[in-house]
Amino acid sequence: MVNRRARMINPAEIRILEQALGTLAEGFADLPEFEADIDSAAIARVLNEVAVKMRDNYPYHHPRYAGQMLKPPHAVARIAYALSLWINPNNHALDGGRASSAMEKECIRAIAGMFGLNEPLGHLCGGGTMANLEALWVAGRLKPGQTIVASSQAHYTHSRISEVLGLGFEAIPADTEGRMAVEALERRLAAGGVGTIVATLGTTGLGAVDPLPEILELARQYDARVHVDAAYGGYFILAEGLAKRARCAFEAIGEADSVVIDPHKHGLQPYGCGCVLFRDPAVGALYKHDSPYTYFSSAELHLGEISLECSRPGAAAVALWATQRLFPMERGGNFARSLDRGLTAARHMWQSLSDSDSYRPLLRPETDIVIYGPKGNDAQSVSAHSARIFDEAARRDLHLALIELPGAVAAAHWPGLKMNRDRVRVLRSCLMKPEHLDWVDDFRQVLEDSAAATAQ
Repeated sequence: MVNRRARMINPAEIRILEQALGTLAEGFADLPEFEADIDSAAIARVLNEVAVKMRDNYPYHHPRYAGQMLKPPHAVARIAYALSLWINPNNHALDGGRASSAMEKECIRAIAGMFGLNEPLGHLCGGGTMANLEALWVAGRLKPGQTIVASSQAHYTHSRISEVLGLGFEAIPADTEGRMAVEALERRLAAGGVGTIVATLGTTGLGAVDPLPEILELARQYDARVHVDAAYGGYFILAEGLAKRARCAFEAIGEADSVVIDPHKHGLQPYGCGCVLFRDPAVGALYKHDSPYTYFSSAELHLGEISLECSRPGAAAVALWATQRLFPMERGGNFARSLDRGLTAARHMWQSLSDSDSYRPLLRPETDIVIYGPKGNDAQSVSAHSARIFDEAARRDLHLALIELPGAVAAAHWPGLKMNRDRVRVLRSCLMKPEHLDWVDDFRQVLEDSAAATAQ
């Protein structure tokens, strides 16, 4: 039964924050009395204006939002982040954020342990783009002048980052399941000049999981580094419901040279919170630099000495620490079970659409992304109908996404569809919220009504 009374703001969160702020303030009570002067009426007026403007958003927090990868932060992360802002720590040098730097290091150890990494080098950063940039920067320093390759379904930032770093980049074709084609990768490696292979677990478009064990074997054969972009999918290593092939890929992450994961995706964190890990801590020597005024407060390693970013919000580390404290990164725990609910929801939705007269589900989900299109005879009419359904479903408060499938992928999963354009536009749903499992039947009804309302 769907809970129709779900509300956006739980007053208990405000009370918890107020209590925690009191505890925080007690730690500084011995300082000489001081209070910043604020104009409460003016602030209230402006914030009400902000609240009105913020209504102009999709309802990302609600189960009826199933479009892009926008998962709401957990209450503990929201509250911890807000709490930390009364200190506003900077996790660059230890004197800018002693407590939050210690929390960050604990978080890194927990995430590394999830992948079976012992004492790696790592830190939090602004998101997956910055994390991948650091990994490829290190790769370029260790394999100077050599090409970076990634699947044609990998995130577009890899080609952009390579350009920024002055490194060559080439896309390796994907197979009809959206995974890097191993045969094509081997042909490119045999041609020489490849320094780093980017494996994606899973892709942000289709949710596909590249065949990491096979990629690692080829990398060893051809002396290439392997970087795993698990920004979206990394936490699924904790889930029980992965298919065997995907499970083998995730369990091989610890053998890669570097890995990126985004706690602000499945990790229940506010934006931006990314993480980069290097299996060999010796790469920290590549970050070596000096600052005449920053690192004097402690002989202990400062996080700014192992990151490209300088100022970084300690609030992100505080929020992540609090979340991992409440939900340990372990299989069988509450956090892992919430990931499995997303996997189950995706499969349930895919299966539910299999008997629909209006839709054809495509690419059986490997993660929590579902791809499906309205039934039709050719790519052009399906693409046009998908766009109409996208708009109609939004009018009915169900928010989806659209994706352009390459012709080869569409042909493999939709025999008989006339490809009168290079790509076919279909619908895409990210079922990232554990609540989505309870809403699949509701989605199906809205989808059926939207298809009927937009049929031509």
